[in-house]
Amino acid sequence: MFEAYRETHDLLTDYAEALREGNLPTFLKSLSRFEARHVLPLANFWRAAEMARMLNSVGFSDGVTIPSMDLFIARVNTRIAARRKKAKSVKRANGKRRSARRNLRQ
Repeated sequence: MFEAYRETHDLLTDYAEALREGNLPTFLKSLSRFEARHVLPLANFWRAAEMARMLNSVGFSDGVTIPSMDLFIARVNTRIAARRKKAKSVKRANGKRRSARRNLRQ
């Protein structure tokens, strides 16, 4: 290759750095036509790029916030309890009305 163009391992290093920093569009814009045509058919580059993606996701997984299921379950339980309470109060209100009507008739 020409000196002006990056080697495959240099492209992979630049790709991993851009992935880590979140600048993939900048990396893609920096590719020359010759570099893109050279890298496109290389299966080794794509396997190495996938490995870089996996290492990046493992390395920065501590910073990712995962939604807590405990909060979701607590909210669902609260709604269920509120509906049960509401259903019991409706039954009691209906029961009181019926018993009042019976007393008036007698």
